[in-house]
Amino acid sequence: EKAARAVAAANTFELVAREYHKIKATGWSEKYASKWLSGMETYMFRAIGRRPIGSITARQVLDVLRLVEKRGILDTAHTLRQNTGQVFRYAVQTERCERNPVADLSDALQPLTVTHMAAVTEPKAVGELLRAMDAYTGHPATRVALQLSALLFQRPGNIRAMEWAWVNLEAGMLTIPGEAMKRRKAGKINGRPHYVPLAPQAVAALQELHPLTGHGRYVFPSLLTGERPMSENTVTTALRRMGYARDEMTAHGFRAMARTVLGEHLDADPEVIEAQLAHGKNGPLGAAYDRTSYIAQRRAMMCQWADYLDKLRKGADVIPLRA
Repeated sequence: EKAARAVAAANTFELVAREYHKIKATGWSEKYASKWLSGMETYMFRAIGRRPIGSITARQVLDVLRLVEKRGILDTAHTLRQNTGQVFRYAVQTERCERNPVADLSDALQPLTVTHMAAVTEPKAVGELLRAMDAYTGHPATRVALQLSALLFQRPGNIRAMEWAWVNLEAGMLTIPGEAMKRRKAGKINGRPHYVPLAPQAVAALQELHPLTGHGRYVFPSLLTGERPMSENTVTTALRRMGYARDEMTAHGFRAMARTVLGEHLDADPEVIEAQLAHGKNGPLGAAYDRTSYIAQRRAMMCQWADYLDKLRKGADVIPLRA
């Protein structure tokens, strides 16, 4: 009995969870690994961290998740259930407990409703948004960030962290390194760069900004220090100042705007749009064997998209008439 108690004390939930995290974190991105452990430390370790993992019941785990659920952060509750289940499965595999009690909680929490980022997708409304962006009276770099968000429809993090070293104005190409893309750790290390063809309008916007920020590393540097890119809230704050509420338009919404309008009004090839959005290939071997980049098709599409935005900004086709 004394030996059993010693074994149990050496196999608390927290110790097993930290062991699991140490093993798995080598294959995770630094951000995800930090977020995973932070969630455990904030919620699970405080409640059941010191208990022998083999003695923890499904109800004890559910009690912790219910407290998180009552705070209204359902996504966190579901994430904790998933991550806690990973720890118990590892404990079963390493013979620290006999079964995973979290498996009994698969439908115990309130269902999580996935909400999509708000976006303007109707052409007339897109034109109104573009005119509001042109009239924006804030910092010039922020106005260009808004323009490129619409023209390039890349992830907000890639827009705000854009570096001048990635930009080739003569070739009209933005090259985002693999490590800067939203990928798993292996994809960041081994993945190819993401190439973004620049339409003449995008090149002109960057040329306009270059005298202001071209001496530094970032295209959109922080106003406080040029050593960091602009805040992740800068574009969102600008949209709010322009009168767009949270449920009307978001920084991420430029991607949905382009995806919708390109498909419904410009008949763009879905495969080409997905390549421009840098969405991964479906299936476990999709990315390994399908390495089509559609550079020529994407360059044509980006020019078509930029011209269409100019048309929407004007509100109509302006046809000069002979006297």
